[in-house]
Amino acid sequence: MMLDRRGLLTATAIAALQAGHPARAQPAREATIRLGALTDMSGPYRDVEGPTGTACVRLAVAEFTAANPDVAVEVVVADHQNKPDVASSIVREWFDRGGVDAICQVGNTAVALAANTVAKEKDKVHLNSGALSSVLTGAQCSPNLVHGPLDTWAMSHATATAVVRDGGDSWFFIAADYAYGHALRDDAARFVQAAGGRVLGSVAHPFPGTTDFASFLLQAQASRAKVVALANSGSDLINCLKQAKEFGIARRGTRLVGLGAFITDVAAVGLPVAQGLLLTESFYWDLNDRTRAFHARLRPQLAAGVIPNTLHAGAYALVRHYLTTAKAMGIAEARRSGQKTVAAMKARPTADDAFGDASIRADGQMIVPVHLFQAKAPEESRGAEDLFKVVSTIPAAEAFRPLHEGGCALVR
Repeated sequence: MMLDRRGLLTATAIAALQAGHPARAQPAREATIRLGALTDMSGPYRDVEGPTGTACVRLAVAEFTAANPDVAVEVVVADHQNKPDVASSIVREWFDRGGVDAICQVGNTAVALAANTVAKEKDKVHLNSGALSSVLTGAQCSPNLVHGPLDTWAMSHATATAVVRDGGDSWFFIAADYAYGHALRDDAARFVQAAGGRVLGSVAHPFPGTTDFASFLLQAQASRAKVVALANSGSDLINCLKQAKEFGIARRGTRLVGLGAFITDVAAVGLPVAQGLLLTESFYWDLNDRTRAFHARLRPQLAAGVIPNTLHAGAYALVRHYLTTAKAMGIAEARRSGQKTVAAMKARPTADDAFGDASIRADGQMIVPVHLFQAKAPEESRGAEDLFKVVSTIPAAEAFRPLHEGGCALVR
């Protein structure tokens, strides 16, 4: 029988899952938790989420099993290729035939929405640290989903409000033409206007596949907006930043804002290109003693020069909280119902070195403080990993969309 690309990918993922224990019978799996890390291993979000996020998942598993040697945890990884149909097929196979109890990472909003449907249908756990659209805890919330520790509402709110108050009162948006880019742009536009600013224009670029952003940047330049906001991420954002540098946009006094930017993007282009860029994250490796301790434990697992961002650290935090909750419930009980396990995760406070003490709301959102950072000028940096300075911090209680404004059916 011939397999198409999707069938081959799914078959490969299942084979990889089963290869480690080819002779294991089903009863032996009852004492084992299986995690499916679904991520971008080869596309535009590879660096911003992909393998480094998986390394964080594995660190959380290693720390948990070291502390709980009576519990076995297995991790299988697959590339969703940024295609919702591929993601759905992999997740369904994992749940139906692979013995997977929870999926994690799950970057790309379109992929996350597709996976969310399957997780709810199969009553499994969906730990989403990779997709950022606030719709995941809004109209598309699920009793099987935990999301965080950042979303488009928090990123847009922190950045737009602070920049308008500091004089950046006219904006032009360059957005990726799919749900994530639209959510970043629309949320930020609303906050710009609420703070007294104006939106002078917006343009959407095809996703994925755009490499030449010249026409979009020229439109932004022609608008004479004080702020050009990039509502994209990964390689799209990196290409935008490089080409904006070539056009000298920042030299003319225009502020560049990366609504979907992370430290990985700043590291990729370097401070000479990124200096002055404003962006929002809820994790920075050098923020405090606990984040530095987390980074020290993670660093040996990373390729040289890789710096973890919020999405990476979020994968660690959510998997750690899931595993400790499953242990407290009893592994068999946790495996029996994803919905009950997620309810238990919401009832317990979270605690880890990446984000400190936090909580998960009724809509599934992990609530943490959010920080507005600015990329340093090269002469301000003490070394290759010293890239950010803190502009402002929004406390956890104020950083995310008010619970009753999201339209989540789980909120009573």
